[in-house]
Amino acid sequence: MKWPGLILRLLLFAVCGVGGYFLAGQISSLEAHRWAPWVGILVGILSAMIATSIIRIIIRIPIKVLIGGTIGLVVGLFIARMVGFGFSGLENPTVRITIFIILTSIFGYIGMILGSVKVEELRFPNWSWFGKGTGRSGQSKILDTSVIIDGRVADIVEAGFLEGTLLVPEFVLQELQRIADSPDPTRRVRGRRGLDVLKRLQQENMTEVRIERHQFNNIAEVDAKLVALGLRLNAQIVTNDYNLAQVAEVQGIQVLSINKLANALKPVVLPGEILRLQILKEGKEQGQGIGYLEDGTMVVVENASKLLGKEVDAAVTSVLQTTAGRLIFTTIKDGDHG
Repeated sequence: MKWPGLILRLLLFAVCGVGGYFLAGQISSLEAHRWAPWVGILVGILSAMIATSIIRIIIRIPIKVLIGGTIGLVVGLFIARMVGFGFSGLENPTVRITIFIILTSIFGYIGMILGSVKVEELRFPNWSWFGKGTGRSGQSKILDTSVIIDGRVADIVEAGFLEGTLLVPEFVLQELQRIADSPDPTRRVRGRRGLDVLKRLQQENMTEVRIERHQFNNIAEVDAKLVALGLRLNAQIVTNDYNLAQVAEVQGIQVLSINKLANALKPVVLPGEILRLQILKEGKEQGQGIGYLEDGTMVVVENASKLLGKEVDAAVTSVLQTTAGRLIFTTIKDGDHG
C-alpha cells in the first residue's frame, strides 16, 4: 500500500476510535460502566474496517455503473414514495411503516440493479470523461484470449481502425495468466505475449482499456462467459475463434474477426494475373506444386511438382475463398516448365 493511502487509513481508524470513545461516554446507560469507553473504541474501529471493506468493493466497480446504479436507486425510491401515498390512509402505523419499508426495499433494489446494468446501453459523447485514457466514441468491444495473444489488435487500434472502449474481462486476464505460467514453453510464450500486448495498449494510451469485473461464477466455460458479458453490456466481441464467433452471432452479438479483416485487406487477385513465386512442396493432387504469397496465401500450381525449389511465373485460373482464408489456383506460364 502506498504511504498516502496508509496514512489516510490510519487517520480514519484513529478518528473512528476516538469518536467511539467519546460517544460511549455520552450514552447515559453506559456511563456507570468502566469498560464503556473501550467498547466505544472497538465499535469505532469495526466501523472503520467495514468502511474500508466497502471502499475496496466500490473501487472495483466502473464509474458508469456507479452513476447508473445511483440514478436507478433515486428513481426507485421516488416511485416507492409515490406508491406509498396509496397506503398513507391506513390507521395502523405499524402496518403503514412496514408497507413503506417493503416498497422502498423492492423499488430501490429494482432501480439500482436496472440502472447499473442498463447504463452501458446509453451512448453519450462525453462518457469518456469518466474513464482513463483517450477512448474515442464507439461501441464497447470485448477482447477474448485469442485476439489478445494474436497481437495484431494493438496495431489496428494504433492505426485508428478500432474505436470505443476496449473491455478485457477479468476471467480472460486470469486465463492469460494461467497460460503464461504454463510448464509448456510454447504456451508460456503465448501467454506472456498476450500480457505484453495488453501492457502496450494501456501504456501507449491508444484508447480506453478497462478491466471488466463481471465474473459469471455460475458459468464454467470462458466462451459462454464472453457471450453473456456481450449480451449484458450490449458490446461487440473481438475474436479469432471461429466457434465463439458463430455462437455469439446466433445470439445477436456483433463479432469483429481480425482474421476476416486480414483476409479482406489482402490484394485482389484476378484470373489471368501473373504471380511470381517459389514452389516449396508438392500438392495433394498428382502434379501439383504449392507456393505462398508474401501475405501467406497458399497458391496451388498445376504441373509444378517437378519444380520444387524453383521460382516460376504462374497464371491465376481461379480463387477459392474458404473459412481458413483464400486459396489461389494457377497454371505455369508458357515457357516456364523448366
